[in-house]
Amino acid sequence: MKRSATVLLTALAPVSWGTTYAVTTEFLPAERPLFTGLVRALPAGLLLLALARVLPRGAWWWKSAVLGALNIGAFFPLLFLSAYRLPGGTAAVVGSAGPLFVVGLSALLLGQRATLRSVLAGIAAASGVTLVVLKAAGSLDLVGVLAAVASTASMSTGTVLTKKWGRPEGVGPLALTGWQLTAGGLLIAPLALLVEGAPPALDAPAVGGYLYLALGNTAVSYWLWFRGIGRLSATQVTFLGPLSPLTAAVIGWAALGQTLSPVQLAGMTLAFGATVAGQLGAGRGPERTRSVGSAEGKGEKASAEVTGSAVRR
Repeated sequence: MKRSATVLLTALAPVSWGTTYAVTTEFLPAERPLFTGLVRALPAGLLLLALARVLPRGAWWWKSAVLGALNIGAFFPLLFLSAYRLPGGTAAVVGSAGPLFVVGLSALLLGQRATLRSVLAGIAAASGVTLVVLKAAGSLDLVGVLAAVASTASMSTGTVLTKKWGRPEGVGPLALTGWQLTAGGLLIAPLALLVEGAPPALDAPAVGGYLYLALGNTAVSYWLWFRGIGRLSATQVTFLGPLSPLTAAVIGWAALGQTLSPVQLAGMTLAFGATVAGQLGAGRGPERTRSVGSAEGKGEKASAEVTGSAVRR
């Protein structure tokens, strides 16, 4: 598949995550972030496991648990915690620093030298998202800030480690995604029960919303995301992340009656330009996912959401 097509398909993941805010606020029960994270992750993971019919073997049991914790199990709760404790858009701004985290981690773990272009593009992306989502706010909550930073670091580390470890020979991205979503969902389950108690009563819109989140927003989107990590460089993939808060802002304007100021439009232009620059400047990575043990050698911020409140992936 041509690289441009791979980039476009991978970009569908953060675009889908950008719809999460509208679905959550319009259809789902309020104040149930952990339950929502659980419903998104575990059913999607079990569905993909049933389709792939492949379980981890050997070291991939603990590798899948680590990746599932970083990309799903720890990421969701930390991001939701920051979303509820920080004022409008601050969590989204912290999350937009993900490309800079990945640039640094790629240099440390993958031996990929950070380029001036990638660093400048990362700064531009974060600045653009800041203009779009950050509004005047009061004092910042320290716990919220630490949770936002930790969630961004968690997903960034998971992205780089997924790239570093590749996947076992003969195992496709569908199985790898299923392993991680299942591991992450199992990690969230006891936390959701302990913190939020029994599941809430669900009406028809809520059921429809959860079905969308579990299937299109999580199962398909994370499969596209992890597939893209195998075919593109880690830096290229993470530079697609700002598409999520930008999508949320556009949906807020088009469907929820929210306004976009000239400053926000300028920020969207800057962030989108940085996303394009991140693709052009990341260099040519492996076009096909490499499997551990194959002749080719070793080869992947719940739902991001934002509209004046927070961003979740």
